[in-house]
This record gives sequence, structure tokens and C-alpha cells, in this order.
Amino acid sequence: MSENWVLTTPAPPGTREAYGPAPSQHVWIRRPPGSERLRTLVMIHGGFWRAAYDAAHVGHLCADLARRGWATVALEYRRIREEGGAWPGTLTDVTAALDALPPLATKHGLDLARSAWMGHSAGGHLALWGVTRSSAPGALKRPSWRPRRVVGLAPVSDLVEADRLELSRHVTLELLGGSARQQPARYADASPADRLPLGVPMVVIHGTKDNIVPLAMNRSFAERARKAGDDIRLVMPEDADHFDVIDPKSKVWAQVVDALGGP
Repeated sequence: MSENWVLTTPAPPGTREAYGPAPSQHVWIRRPPGSERLRTLVMIHGGFWRAAYDAAHVGHLCADLARRGWATVALEYRRIREEGGAWPGTLTDVTAALDALPPLATKHGLDLARSAWMGHSAGGHLALWGVTRSSAPGALKRPSWRPRRVVGLAPVSDLVEADRLELSRHVTLELLGGSARQQPARYADASPADRLPLGVPMVVIHGTKDNIVPLAMNRSFAERARKAGDDIRLVMPEDADHFDVIDPKSKVWAQVVDALGGP
């Protein structure tokens, strides 16, 4: 199991860039030496949207991919019980962070035309949500640009199902200010499963031994996405748990790297 070392061992530092005034409104950029523009990975960390978990635990993932020739951008965002976090701030921070990247592209050598967005767990929800489209009245603003592909690592892809299952001590009540019955418009806007088709190629990687986010959620999500016309691939590594998919030392890491594709 990868949880302990990934969450507790410091990763090589990156360069911090703020996209807003709040302490959690920043990104960490890592890249190999050189001045050329590099394919870019935007990484959104998980932790069930709670303030106890931050971008530090995806630092090893980002550092490994930087060694493989990627420029990596780890997003931090306001989370539950932070001022301005939960609905709508957690989601609007993702939009603000992504919209801040084009002005930083030249400074840091980011080639956003060759980009992927990736998120783990709750961060997988945010990455998938970021590529959704919505024209509904009152809908939250989405980022102004989209990646070549999006990769979900055990993503919480269906917030209505997460509410029904009361995942992580019914965290969706805190995130969205109520249940799906109490806040139907918020769930409809925020849940990727309710915004299909996404229109961007997707890869979802979910280990068969994950006991934190149910694999059945993403089996259903992949089936619904295909029926809606999306290009989606579901990878289910045998014996992989919730944290193996963000662990560069795990046996399944090669499948994560493969999901990002080539240049």
C-alpha cells in the first residue's frame, strides 16, 4: 500500500505561482532543465476536497514526470472549511488556476497545446469537471481552454452516487451544501456524470483493490460516457489500491505514464 510514504515524505520542491490572494490559491510548477517549451501536465490532488490534504502528496508524481520530460503544474485550491472553499469556491478556483496558466506559459516553458489534465480521487472529479460544458443559467464558469486528454485516477466521477453512498462521512453535504435532493442544481452542474458527453478523450484508471472510491462508480461512468459518444478508456489494474495510482514506485505506475500518451 502506497498511502503512508506518498502522504508523508516530502517531494522535491517546485516553483510557486499564485493565481489569487488566498493562501491556497497557487500552483507548483516543476520541469526539467532547459528552455524549450514542454508538453504540460496539470495535476489536481485529491483528499475528498478537505483542507487536511494538499498538493504536497502529488509532488513525487509530478517530480517523476518532470524527469520524463513533462512540465508539471500541481494545482492547489481552497477546500472544505477553508474560507471561500466548498461550493462554489473549490470549483471556481480550478477555473481560475487553469485560466492563469496561459500567461505563465512563456515564463515556464509550458506548451499548453500539448497538455493533459490529470486528477486523483476528488481531484479526478475536478479535472473531469473542468472539461465539462454547461450553458445552464447560473452555471459555474469553466476554464477557457481544454487539454488534449484528461486522465482520472480513481476519480469521484459521479457526485449523485457519492451522495447516495455517503462517501467519506457524507462529504458531499459539506462540498455542495446539502444532498442531491436538497441541492439538485448544484449537483447537476458539478457532477461530471451529469455533464456527459465531455468531448475530450478520457482515460480512467481505477485499481481493483480500491476501498475508498468504489470501482463500480467508474465502470458506470465509462459506460455512460461511451453511450454519450465520448472517447474513454477504463483501465483496472489488478490488486492496485487507491494510492498505488499516484505512487511512482508502484507496479501500476507505468500504466499511468502510458495513459498520458506521447508528444
